[in-house]
Amino acid sequence: MKVILIGSGNLATNLGKALLAAGHDILQVYSRTMENASALATLVGGAPTDAVSAIRKDADVYIFSVKDAALAELIPQIAKGREEKVLLHTAGSMPMNLFGGMALHYGVFYPMQTFSKVKEVNFSEIPCFVEANDEFAKRVISELASSVSDQVYELSSDDRKYLHLAAVFACNFVNHCYQLSSEVLAKKGIPFEVMLPLIDEAARKVHTMSPKEAQTGPAVRFDENVIRAQSELLKGDPLVKDLYERLSLSIHRKC
Repeated sequence: MKVILIGSGNLATNLGKALLAAGHDILQVYSRTMENASALATLVGGAPTDAVSAIRKDADVYIFSVKDAALAELIPQIAKGREEKVLLHTAGSMPMNLFGGMALHYGVFYPMQTFSKVKEVNFSEIPCFVEANDEFAKRVISELASSVSDQVYELSSDDRKYLHLAAVFACNFVNHCYQLSSEVLAKKGIPFEVMLPLIDEAARKVHTMSPKEAQTGPAVRFDENVIRAQSELLKGDPLVKDLYERLSLSIHRKC
């Protein structure tokens, strides 16, 4: 398919590479800055542009991979004159009907993964969730998704909101806990690398056990002496101290 990428961030970079490898033709890359558009165009082909007015009208699919707040601004501008094309966004928490009244064929292609420009991912292993407003869009989006991923699922906008919420807990919040762990260690000159075997084992466990079964630590048995002592170590940072105590209570109640 002939594809135009709207956006040049982490997701657009990884998706663009996957689409190119799957044999799709990236005609153009749009970004707010020519520098970013050119950087991605160098990787995936196509012409870079930072002007909405310069976006071509002969692509099969227009993929919006931009910040949620930018969708409402960009969709009306880009949809105009391309009403019969397939337009889709890649946001986890935004509804499909953002395109309503501005395009005939539209939908969502949400790859559920954390992306970085400098970290290669195996896109075929990424669960991708699709939604479409009509059969034509469904066929195109499903074909596009299946060409890069072995795990493609249909999911409504309403259900996708909960999927995205679950992903925030499983990824973003967990990564923030890594950061807090790193800061605790840094105060004593201990390298964060000592945590990596523990992190890796904890991740492996939930491949064969439920998160509830895999949970360990003082909060499970609510060892008040340990919890109180560790909470006291955090008294210099009231926000993190409160977070520690609330997480400990949540673990105890749910396990």
